[in-house]
Amino acid sequence: MRIYQTNEIKNIALLGNDGSGKTTLTEALLYESGLIKRRGRITAKNTVSDYFPVEQEYGYSVFSSVFHVEWNQKKLNIIDCPGADDFIGSAITALNVTDTAILLLNGQYGPEVGTQNHFRYTEKLGKPVIFLVNQLDDEKCDYDMILDQLISIYGNKVVPVQYPIETGPSFNSLIDVLLMKKYSWGPDGGEPTIEEIPEDQKEKAMMMHKALVEAAAENDESLMEKFFESESLTEDEMREGIRKGLAARSMFPVFCVCAGKDMGVRRLMEFLGNVVPFVNEMPKVHNTRGVEVVPDSEGPTSLYFFKTAVEPHIGEVQYFKVMSGKVHEGDDLTNADRGSKERMSQLFVCAGPNRIKVEELVAGDIGCTVKLKDVKTGNTLNAKDAENRFNFIKYPNPKYTRAVRAQNEAETEKMMNALWRMHEEDPTWMVEQSKELRQILLHGQGEFHLRTLKWRMENIDKINIVFDEPRIPYRETITKAARADYRHKKQSGGAGQFGEVHLIVEPYYEGMPDPDVYKFDGQEYRINIKGKEEVSLEWGGKLVFINSVVGGAIDARFMPAILKGVMQRMEQGPLTGSYARDVRVIVYDGKMHPVDSNELSFMLAGRNAFSQAFKNAAPKLLEPIYDVEVFVPSDKMGDVMSDLQGRRGMILGMSSENGYEKLVAKVPLKEMSNYSTSLSSLTGGRASFIMKYASYELVPADVQAQLMKQFEATEGAE
Repeated sequence: MRIYQTNEIKNIALLGNDGSGKTTLTEALLYESGLIKRRGRITAKNTVSDYFPVEQEYGYSVFSSVFHVEWNQKKLNIIDCPGADDFIGSAITALNVTDTAILLLNGQYGPEVGTQNHFRYTEKLGKPVIFLVNQLDDEKCDYDMILDQLISIYGNKVVPVQYPIETGPSFNSLIDVLLMKKYSWGPDGGEPTIEEIPEDQKEKAMMMHKALVEAAAENDESLMEKFFESESLTEDEMREGIRKGLAARSMFPVFCVCAGKDMGVRRLMEFLGNVVPFVNEMPKVHNTRGVEVVPDSEGPTSLYFFKTAVEPHIGEVQYFKVMSGKVHEGDDLTNADRGSKERMSQLFVCAGPNRIKVEELVAGDIGCTVKLKDVKTGNTLNAKDAENRFNFIKYPNPKYTRAVRAQNEAETEKMMNALWRMHEEDPTWMVEQSKELRQILLHGQGEFHLRTLKWRMENIDKINIVFDEPRIPYRETITKAARADYRHKKQSGGAGQFGEVHLIVEPYYEGMPDPDVYKFDGQEYRINIKGKEEVSLEWGGKLVFINSVVGGAIDARFMPAILKGVMQRMEQGPLTGSYARDVRVIVYDGKMHPVDSNELSFMLAGRNAFSQAFKNAAPKLLEPIYDVEVFVPSDKMGDVMSDLQGRRGMILGMSSENGYEKLVAKVPLKEMSNYSTSLSSLTGGRASFIMKYASYELVPADVQAQLMKQFEATEGAE
């Protein structure tokens, strides 16, 4: 295979909802380019994209698949991404290392929630978008309606380049209004017959051609002038205008294919090769120091590793993009993230599970390698003259959490090693060992996402694992001031133990004025602050500790011990054993013994005094509340709203966004446990949501009573 230069390389992400036909389109692209001799089928489990056993088991894409096609002296690197929202991490990765997105639409359904999600990410990253309507042979396909939907959602930037003469089982021809030709196919697809446009289509084709010419001209002043003069552009001028329009996101062309019958695929590749922007025509990436890195083949060599796959009989396959310079077989590079040295012993270009050996790759190209010692997803390898590191990929917050444990406890360490390795493959699988909840938590994007991991653990790693409901990280606090004192006294031969602490506790909030005077049971307690310490708690909130002891009743050297005793009880609140937060403690009096007082005595006295006061201060339980945004089709809005309200959710607002309704709510984390599954069930998989932590708020009294009862039962059982 020849070495392609930066100005001959185009990088494309293939996106689309589940069922839009990405895997089938991939087969057709590879077949048309000559990389495979026959097209595989998903049902036959022999496709280039879905080649992992878990994908063949479930019948849907789980991992992105990197492949390339050579067409008209250009190299098109294409990353086929899973369609399910659970695997959105792969799509985000692909969009970050490619320059153009093809958004594939199912001809039966048109724009779906996946279309909207993917488009939103292209918007954030400023990537060009081509809409591609597939499955035109489906009997329910209505191309005109899909076009109307796209225009109503994304505006007049949506410009058709092609339209089918008819859709449904008899589909076999389309009109290309860029070339102003009719393309038609025999039953087996492949190479088209290209003819003049029939008379009965000329008026419609000309109208769409003019709209396309005008859209192309808008992106270049000289083209616009020419358009005003002659109302037409040459084919090359139109291509130039469309390329600029794509790069500026001022134009979203619409193409047509029937991938299952290999119709329209060859023409799509022509367009990609001729019109899609090259690597060096897109905005440049910045390294972690904010320095722009130009994809220059003569620059210093830097490789960014964006994907790790573990394949049977091979081990880790590492996929990278050449950010700058050139990489050759045998090059010695340094890992900028880990400090280790690596030798690039073999270089490949990718076609799913098939790899083609190459000797060199240049800036902008995508390839893979094997047998690296210490390279993880997200690492950068540099030559001697490069000092780059990259961290430009930002993943969404997890939406689904399960506690995980090995069925056989002896395999816990083995399970953890496998989980960390899988996180390296897919950073949206996140592992957390929670000291607070005493559980290993596995976070992901949805039930499918975690179920896929479970399948791999059990079938590939041979470790049986169990998913449990995750415990909720409640917090305890107080709602009024209270006072308590405690004397710790112990005499058992020799030196004894003595410490007495009198203290007041009250709820704390940011900016609270210093205390002055308190009144309990008719008695006043005046406060003279001798010392004040603010402790920012690692689990959130604060403890403010005030020394107000006068007359030397307690020596100042014992104050840290009292604080330590208080902190011990803050780590295990009396209601449910959860962390306590947002409390102010004022130590105002006490007693000590000249011989028997020591730090241990005051630590125990402080801990017990605090515990008694906390229980008398109307303690309350706080629960984590999350901000939730749900994107839902309008016909399912009522069902989704009712479901959220049933989860103690507070609806904050509704708005329309890109053809879908957006619901904004605050919902307790406890109620979000199985939300991704329920939402999918309620909407037939047509809705999606994002969630992020907002605050801790008081638990309703009935829920608190139930949780305290459960805790007491657990404590009793132990």
